[in-house]
Parts: sequence; structure tokens; C-alpha cells
Amino acid sequence: MTMHLRNNYFDLVYYITRQIPYGRVTTYGAIADYLALGSARMVGWALSQVNLAEDIPAHRVVNRKGELTGRLHFSSPSKMQELLEEEGIKIEGNQVADFTVIFWHPAYQLDDL
Repeated sequence: MTMHLRNNYFDLVYYITRQIPYGRVTTYGAIADYLALGSARMVGWALSQVNLAEDIPAHRVVNRKGELTGRLHFSSPSKMQELLEEEGIKIEGNQVADFTVIFWHPAYQLDDL
């Protein structure tokens, strides 16, 4: 992957991630499906490069089961959970408790890019 394509792909992932509403979550796969480019793993890779100082709410992206699989990419393993709980999202055993209720899919919420 060239640097140009990588930057464009990362920028698209970051744009979608910024659209996730407060108190909601989405999945790596939902973002990948919406972009129709790459895979859930590529979305995860892009989000693992995010610095918490940036305005990209990467903590709102979980795996397809609602598990906080990205937690190890935060400043501490509990930071992702803390950020979600600050938004009123209940976490049980490193998993979003009401995942299907608060799940947000960009395909149903956003216009095409």
C-alpha cells in the first residue's frame, strides 16, 4: 500500500469514526463495509495509530461481538472502558452490555462519501 493510499484510507476511517454519536458504538467491520475498501483488520490498524489527543473517538469502535478488543492500543488497558462508561455505555467483562441497542451503522446513518 502506498503512503498516499494509506493516508487516504486512514482519513476515511477517521472521518467515519468522528461521525459515531456520543453514547453509541460501531464495529470495525461496519466501517469497512461502509467504505467498501479494505477489511475490519485494516480499520483496526488505522485506529491503532490514533493518538488520544486527536479528535477521533476510537474508543467507540468495537469488534462484531461488542468486545473491547482495541483496549490494548490505549494509554492503559482500562482507558477504552473508562471513556465508554463516561458516555453512559455499560461494560461487562470487556464487552458492551447493550451492544445491539446502542450499535450505530454508518450505512444507515450517513450519506455516501
